[in-house]
Amino acid sequence: MASMTGRTVLATAFAAFLAFASHLSAANAGDMRIAFGDLPGIESIQTLAAIERAKERGVNVELIVLNDEDLAAQAIVGGQADVGIGAPYTLIQKVGVPIRIFAQISTLRFFPVVNSEFYKEWKDLDGQEVAVQARGSGTEAVMLLMAKNHGIKLGNISYVPGSEVRRNALLQGTIKASIVDAANRRALEAEAPGKFIVLPVEDLGASDEALFATADYLKNNAADVDILVEELMKTAREITANPAVAVELRNKYKLLPDLGAEADSEITEYYKETAEAGSLALNGGGADAAKDDFAFFSLAGQIEGDPASLKVEDFWDVSAIDRAVAKLGKK
Repeated sequence: MASMTGRTVLATAFAAFLAFASHLSAANAGDMRIAFGDLPGIESIQTLAAIERAKERGVNVELIVLNDEDLAAQAIVGGQADVGIGAPYTLIQKVGVPIRIFAQISTLRFFPVVNSEFYKEWKDLDGQEVAVQARGSGTEAVMLLMAKNHGIKLGNISYVPGSEVRRNALLQGTIKASIVDAANRRALEAEAPGKFIVLPVEDLGASDEALFATADYLKNNAADVDILVEELMKTAREITANPAVAVELRNKYKLLPDLGAEADSEITEYYKETAEAGSLALNGGGADAAKDDFAFFSLAGQIEGDPASLKVEDFWDVSAIDRAVAKLGKK
């Protein structure tokens, strides 16, 4: 699958999407259907809380969990969802769909992890199988870029949605090399001390998750979009200033109830680390974020062309974040 062209990959994903699209209902005017292309976990609390706050302000949000970033993107293409979460640069460029990113949620903070019984460093992964989140995802981009930087060629790339799912597969030995978020990296270190090695990754400033929608939706639903963007910025700022706020928000909105109260300490530690890394987008990203994304996704081979020649307006609509910053002030 790793050798498939971008158009073939997207066509395959779209076919998979059509298989279940009939299960998603059409939206009424004023509704906002958000396609979440991942399994919600600790790292999703900020976004989930922002959605709940948007609901409190009158936006009728329906969250559609699809467990795959490809399917979230294709839900937007097919009109089965209004807003997607991901970083759909490949889709925007290669398919020419009138989709625009309109707010950055967070920047990449992923950790390539290998089973130390089999691998010790990047060169050991030459020709070896690795597992990532999804085609076109930030996890795949990180793996491809690091392989390029270290002069190796990865073997088969398997797609396993959910950082916690990949963590458990590493613990069970069903996969030997993968990439996880900070929370699951710490869990691996705690549950199996010394068994795994975190491979070094250069500093990355590219988007991990962002909000995107069609140009028409952004134009016709500006008021609802503005509310969502404002709440996203406010939660990012509050959590960055005090990571314990993430636990308060989780408890207030009863987010991720399956994790239980024992997850609160892990949530605080995760967002403390995230805040220290400056990973949450306090001002929604915009042109500066786009330029960082151009450089990263070009190096990773997910978008084509000289990054300096790529135009922000071909990928982004910054109107909503400009209005939000004007209202909330810049951090």
